[in-house]
Amino acid sequence: MALCVVWLISTVFSLVHLTPLDLSKEEYGFKQWMSQHNKVYDIEEYYHRLHIFTENRREIDHHNAGNHSFTMGLNQFSDMTFEEFRKLFLLTEPQNCSVTTGGHVNRAGSYPEFVDWRMKDNVVTPVKNQGFCGSCWTFSTTGCLESVNAIVTGKLIPLSEQQLIDCARDFNNYGCMGGLPSQAFEYIKYNKGLMKEEDYPYKGHDDSCHFDPALAAAFVLDVVNITSYDEKAMVDAVARLNPVSFAFQVTSDFKHYKEGVYTSTHCKNTADMVNHAVLAVGYGAEESGMPYWIVKNSWGTAWGMDGYFLIERGKNMCGLAACSSYPLLLV
Repeated sequence: MALCVVWLISTVFSLVHLTPLDLSKEEYGFKQWMSQHNKVYDIEEYYHRLHIFTENRREIDHHNAGNHSFTMGLNQFSDMTFEEFRKLFLLTEPQNCSVTTGGHVNRAGSYPEFVDWRMKDNVVTPVKNQGFCGSCWTFSTTGCLESVNAIVTGKLIPLSEQQLIDCARDFNNYGCMGGLPSQAFEYIKYNKGLMKEEDYPYKGHDDSCHFDPALAAAFVLDVVNITSYDEKAMVDAVARLNPVSFAFQVTSDFKHYKEGVYTSTHCKNTADMVNHAVLAVGYGAEESGMPYWIVKNSWGTAWGMDGYFLIERGKNMCGLAACSSYPLLLV
């Protein structure tokens, strides 16, 4: 009984800053969100998550009331603190992804003002969901190789992220703790292939390696690293060749991204701070003139713009130009 009284008092104090009217409104919104995302909690967890949800919603409302190039919104992460989110969805092992001089060679001349590989015939796979595993690097890798393979062969084949989680550790990757696309491309090159997703399905946790060479479906001849901080070279590659994998630093506001061109004054722009890997599938510019990248994420289609986001281009925003790469296909 005493423990119940102590818990009740602590719960009341955690919500004391809310007026009864506010609490009713917030609790109603929270229950709607719970229903939408199929969330169930015990009574203690419920009030803990309500408190976090309320703080996140206030941050979202405060941001959206200002003059920004992107808007925030509630999503599947709205009951989580950023620290919880970081541990589950971002790279937690330190990454050293800088390439002083890369192998990509720019072509002289102008480029289209707008490029979107999704508008080509069947060269970008649907957005996937990494789940509760810091495996974003595997989805960036497969997304890029899937597109390169489709552009070269005409066949769009979903490839296995789980193989990379389980088998690519000898190339400085750490499964659900993190890794880098460039290192994953190296693994595929020397391992002699990557299996299809249907033959090596995604589990979302670390497991032992079950690679079967006879079922390899895509092969890498070489890895092309783009020179660090050369964002113009990234434009060249995306405009002329194919989508490009890159990594950048995610900070707390990005978790709430809904639409528009993401930009931040809080994130760092150096190679040692990147913590999330994604895929640039195109670029363009707003009517205001702000240039952006079109980026495929791996948090499912309920997040962002049907699983995609736009991020400011030309300023190495959040270190996005620190380590970008793509594979050359072996056919």
